Amino acid sequence: MKIAIIIHAHNEEKRIGKTLESHSSYFEAIRKQGALDYEILVVINNTSDKTETIVKKYAQKNKRIRCLNLKEGGKGYAVLEGFKDALNRNNDFVGFVDADLATPSESFHNLIKALGKADGIIASRYLKDSLITPSRTFRRLVIGKGFNLLVRTLFFLPYKDTQCGAKIFTRQTATEITRNIKMSQWAFDVELLYHLYKNKFKIKEVPTIWKEVEGSKINLKKSSAQMLLSIIQLRIIKSPLKGILKPLSPVTNALWNLTK
Repeated sequence: MKIAIIIHAHNEEKRIGKTLESHSSYFEAIRKQGALDYEILVVINNTSDKTETIVKKYAQKNKRIRCLNLKEGGKGYAVLEGFKDALNRNNDFVGFVDADLATPSESFHNLIKALGKADGIIASRYLKDSLITPSRTFRRLVIGKGFNLLVRTLFFLPYKDTQCGAKIFTRQTATEITRNIKMSQWAFDVELLYHLYKNKFKIKEVPTIWKEVEGSKINLKKSSAQMLLSIIQLRIIKSPLKGILKPLSPVTNALWNLTK
């Protein structure tokens, strides 16, 4: 079996080296045991720093590290392009994980081991046995759980954490994703899971270890507004009443532009 591990990297020169070091050494040890082959595909996205230089340095040490350098799009776009590229090779599974090592290598491997006969598996920070270190601030916890409650209410999804940045899919499921998912920004994970759930793909949700990492470039206030508007826009697009609701799209688009 072989897995493609996709890492989206936007201006990650300060963190990508440590992440590649960890994943490379961990999965190389597993490969040498004959348990699992792998490739690490770093999708560099609209970057202005030395991320590409650092990735290529590590690729010289480990031929299983590859990279794409894109000049456009958000995280969703980068991940989808990574899926497309990975499917050109003999990968049985395709997954993605954040560039900051918030999901440790062992925790990502645990997803592979827990996949079983499911079509995909997602890590969750909000299940009973999940461990977040250090504990999230009250503000982040409220925003995270509030967002998830909104998603579950609007899309009737059973998952407690749609946004955790560690997910793995079978080759067939990854192919389905590349053919049908369009959102490239904040609603990417929600659209992906909504499409798979609606089409009766079996997606497991399991507890994970999550480490809050310093150096995040996300503006919490700004990103929260963008996430909210993206979800509303996605609900309009996917609604059976989208013809009636279509006039609302310019309003959400206008509000989105104000949050940029």
